[in-house]
Amino acid sequence: MSSIPPIQVQTPVQRVTAPKPTYPPADVQAPTTKTDTVELGTVDNYLHQLKTNDIRVDKVAEIKAQIAAGTYETDEKLQAAADRLLDELL
Repeated sequence: MSSIPPIQVQTPVQRVTAPKPTYPPADVQAPTTKTDTVELGTVDNYLHQLKTNDIRVDKVAEIKAQIAAGTYETDEKLQAAADRLLDELL
């Protein structure tokens, strides 16, 4: 047979109960309500600048027509843009 001795209970099982917590606990404060805020000052400033910006409609129309015709980007304009870019970087 088995060499393990049988289990013998020396003391009876006792029920353990924890005290019931109170909700909310007395030492814990209720969480404060947090709110999100949005500042529209800079957006309002940008909108104002866009509305008061002097757009030269005639110049824009001329450039759009050149782009559509394929004559806007010339070698001279590309070279001038590249030179300005290099001047800014160096």
